[in-house]
Amino acid sequence: MSHRNHCPTQGRPHQSRTTDFDRLLRLGVSLPEPDSLSQDALREKLWEVIGALAELRVFLHNTDHLSDRELYTHLWEHGLRQEIVDAPPDPQLQTHLDLLGGCTEEDLQTYLRYYADEQYRRMWSKDFPEDNLPEHEDPPFDRDSQLPRE
Repeated sequence: MSHRNHCPTQGRPHQSRTTDFDRLLRLGVSLPEPDSLSQDALREKLWEVIGALAELRVFLHNTDHLSDRELYTHLWEHGLRQEIVDAPPDPQLQTHLDLLGGCTEEDLQTYLRYYADEQYRRMWSKDFPEDNLPEHEDPPFDRDSQLPRE
């Protein structure tokens, strides 16, 4: 479901590895299991995590199709657990965690349904006339416009 755009870790066996989960813990951000949080506590924790990720120069994209609980759960189970090079944040570099970057059919359909503009949808229909283009829907949540940006 998510895709990280960052410097590749392959070919660097001498560099230590970590995860954003561990980097957040080192910053003092607790990461309780999603099911242990009430809805209000989960929303507060999600925004704490989003802010701390921005401090680490990690920025989220394409989250408006997920509820707060779905997003926090995805980050807790998958997005924050991807192995990365253990390096201090560099103000010249940033990581983008795209919640639709998995290149799956489901990600593609979600993008076309909620995020693709009319021009992109027309181009897609022309280039792939055999594909079933989902009807456009406004995303059920409005979070992306409030996310920290580089």
